[in-house]
Parts: sequence; C-alpha cells; structure tokens
Amino acid sequence: MKKVLLFVFFIQIVCLFAQEALKSTEEEYYDFLSLQGIVERPTLGYRTLSDSVWEIPENTEHVWQNNNLGSTKVLWQSENQGNNWFTKGFFHGFKYKLFGPDWFNSFNTAAPYGQNDGALWQGRGYNTSLTAGARIEGYGFELTFKPMVTFSQNLGFEIMPSVYDSQYGYIWGYTKNIGIDAPQRFGNTAFWNYDWCDSEIRWKFYNFTAGFGTQSVWIGPSWKNAMLGSNNAPSYPKFDIGLQKTEIIIPGIDWNIGFIDAKIIIGYLSESDYFDNDESNNHNMISSFIFSYAPSFIPGFTIGASKVCLTKWGNDFWKYINPFYNSNDVYGIGEDQKMSIFLDWNIYSVGLELYGEIGIDDYLQNGFIHGGIRYPFDTLMWTAGLKKTFAISKTKSIYGELITEVTFMELPRNKGKQCYYAFNFHHQISQGFTQKGQYIGTFLGNGGNSQIIQLNVYYPKGKISALIGRNNPDNTYSYNTLNNHNETYKANLIIGLNSTYFISKSFFVDIGIVYNEIVNSQYWIKENDEYKTSARIDNFQFSFNIKYQF
Repeated sequence: MKKVLLFVFFIQIVCLFAQEALKSTEEEYYDFLSLQGIVERPTLGYRTLSDSVWEIPENTEHVWQNNNLGSTKVLWQSENQGNNWFTKGFFHGFKYKLFGPDWFNSFNTAAPYGQNDGALWQGRGYNTSLTAGARIEGYGFELTFKPMVTFSQNLGFEIMPSVYDSQYGYIWGYTKNIGIDAPQRFGNTAFWNYDWCDSEIRWKFYNFTAGFGTQSVWIGPSWKNAMLGSNNAPSYPKFDIGLQKTEIIIPGIDWNIGFIDAKIIIGYLSESDYFDNDESNNHNMISSFIFSYAPSFIPGFTIGASKVCLTKWGNDFWKYINPFYNSNDVYGIGEDQKMSIFLDWNIYSVGLELYGEIGIDDYLQNGFIHGGIRYPFDTLMWTAGLKKTFAISKTKSIYGELITEVTFMELPRNKGKQCYYAFNFHHQISQGFTQKGQYIGTFLGNGGNSQIIQLNVYYPKGKISALIGRNNPDNTYSYNTLNNHNETYKANLIIGLNSTYFISKSFFVDIGIVYNEIVNSQYWIKENDEYKTSARIDNFQFSFNIKYQF
C-alpha cells in the first residue's frame, strides 16, 4: 500500500525545467530571460533539444510566469539516489515530458520563402508541418520520439535553367553535377514528407553523454544565420559523444575555472531527388567537432571553436573528428573541411549580448600561420550580432528586446574571376553542404550577405515582433557568370510582423505576415546581347501556428 501511495505522490511532482526545440517560441523566450540574468543558459557552443534544458528558479517573477512553458514530470523515483560515485551519476527513477502538438501553416503568394524550419519546404502555395512527441528518462537512459510530418503544395513559379541532371536543380556549379544539391523547386507536384526530426536514444552519466538519433544541432552563437549547423534542413542520422555544460574545478585547491562543453558528431547525409542520376554518390559523411569554454573570471563570456568535415560515406571517420587534421585529399576519396571560432558575451547586468563568429573553408593555404600572414581573408566568412533588453513598463510587466545580426559569406577577392568558389560548394563533394536538398547551415553560404533587425515586445499574454532585413543570396553567381554587373545582383527585402498570444495558460497561437520583395529574381535577362534587370516579385507570406503545451 505504501508503494502505491508513493507512486501516486511522485507522478504529480513537476520538475522546474523544460527542454525546448531549436528556434521555438519557448526557446527564444528562455534566451530573452537569460539576457536579464533570470535563467542560466544550459549550453555554450552547441544546442539540441536534449541539451537545451532550461530551468527557472522557483518563485522567480518573469513576464510569462502565468503561462505554461512545459515541464518535465517525475513518474517515479527511488528513495535511494545512489550511495557511491558511480550510482550518483544518474537519476534513479523515471521522468517524462510530452511535446506539442505544434501545428505550423504558411502560404506564399508568389515564391518560396522560409528558413530554419527543419524538413518543411516552404514553397509557393500552402505549406504545413505537424510535430508532437514524448520523452522518457530513467537510470541514465533517455528516449525521445518527436517526428514531423510536412506538406508542401509546391505551386509553380519561374525558375532559372538548371546545370544538373534535374531540371529543378541549382543554377551553377563547377561542372555538370558537381556543385550543390539545392533545388530551386522540389519537382512539379505537391508532396508529403515524414521526418524523424528530434528523435533519439541517449545515455547520460553525470555530464558525459552519448546518443544516436536525428536531433538537429545548432552550432555557434548566431541568432539567424548559423554557419556550420542549424535546423534549416531535414534531420539526418548521427552518433555523438561528448560533454554537456560542465563545471571545471581544480582538485586539491577547489578553484573553479569555469565551464566547458564538447561534442563529436558523425552523421549520414543524403541527396535529394533533384540533383543527379548517379546512385553511387547519394550519401556523404559529416563529422563535427565542437569545443567551448566559459571562464569563471569573466561572467557570461564564452569562447569556442568548431570544425566540420564532409567526405563520402565509408571513408575513415576517425581522422575527420580530429580537430587538428587539415588535409584536403584531392587525389583520394575527397573531403571538404570548414572551421570557425566564436566569441559570445552575455552582459546580463545591463541586458546586453555581443557575439561574433569567423569561419574559413578548407583552411588557409600554406598552413594556418603562414597562410594567415600571407592573406588572412582567404575563404573568410563572418557573423556579428547584438541583443539588448529594456523595460517598457515594469508595473505592467512589458519588456522589449532588440536583435540585430550581420552576416557576410561572399566570394573572397583573392579567388578571382571564374573561380566558382562558395562556402557551401566543393568540387570534391558534389552535393555541397546540404541534406536532402536543403542547406545544413545558412543559404547565404553560396556567396551572400544579410542584415537583420528585429524588435520583440513581451507582455504577460504573449509577444509582438517586427522584423526588417535584406540579403543577397548568391552574389558569387553574378561575380563569376555575369561579369559582376551591379544590375545583375539578386536581393531580398523582408518586412515582417508576428504576434504570439496565449489563449489559455497552455494554448497559444502565432500569427504572422511577411512582405518579401525579390529584386531581380532571375539575376538577368539577356536581350539583344545586353544584360537587363528582370522583373521584381512581390511575395507575401501569411503564417499561422498553434501549439498546446502539456
């Protein structure tokens, strides 16, 4: 009888922490709270659903304190939580969390528009995705099942001639079928997709972790345009091993020198149906190494480094997870390596965050030191950003957040004309930095730039956001193919409004509208041997998202 009562008691206990999907409404709210010093960020240099465990201290006041942001519940726990070093390394009992359901809908009137939306392809017309799931933890093991189902109406729009086997392929590459698997359109019919999304099985011992699954990995501090890893593409199977955010204390003197996190990832990438007709090259291997350090003597400051390598599936994986391996095997099976370093400083005493990331592709010729002395801008890409919170009305609990981010990933000057270089491209990896036809990092990696400003206003029942930005998605195409005429550049103007409103404590809706002016959508029109700017496209996206949080 006592055991039954104990079970009934513990099943009602709610843990004051929650795991949130990348770029979700809840995750971005927790990040807003971290700028105010209300919560501590659970990660340093990388984020996944399983790592993104946010905890709000009990009895802490915050804007959405009366709304249900989700929580993990204890199903049962043992009275004995371990009596030695080994048994204290994991929770003795079972916890669970329910995710969603989360139903997203959008409609693009004239052209595709969308980013950081996982497996969903937001083409012209109606698009929708539905995700829900559950997670159970016990005795160090964690099982998460959170798939996604998507639908794209995929209506027709004017595309440019493809240089690949598929007529829907991208507009340029090194040679036929060597370049990038980034279709302009995914066929000519509507389609459904099933994606495993944030599903995985994991084992955790203290802060050591190892897992296999398909959870997306966000690498670095970028808010919008992550260079080396994001949730922009469909998920892919991967194995990872590493340390979650871990406090480092020097033994003997009990000196806390700060926190570290580190992860090694080995993944299996797949080609889309709209690239080439060669079945022998459909899969690539991606290997990632991520390390970050937050010193205790500079509160809120983090420095990190990441390396990603692409090679054909079946190559020796062990050498590519070595962060100091820097050879590009031109005559072998082929490989493409990229790396970045970042700085992030969350000065929560004044509600300010400053961050920046610098990346290079293939490393520098003649080695990192001598190559850097000779020409440090070779294949250089960078992102810089700022976040600032401020009070609008403390008595009514209304607060603002300003976010701005600038990204530059264009063709370096030393590459010269007809080099056909881009961060996402590589002549040894025919599909480029993609998964099933979508970019693993940011679409700007083909040689573009972006500038974004967003204002968020949080109030007790929701949030209102306004966004303005512009970008060039691929200036490299104009530099190398169109004689660098200014009038050939393609650009996007983006103006958006979004509102999140909690209808009840656990149920909220998101409604948004975006105006996307596409300037020179076809890059150029040639008439009488002269380049002429193509027509402007005025695309509107209407979006509606509903979510229930258990």
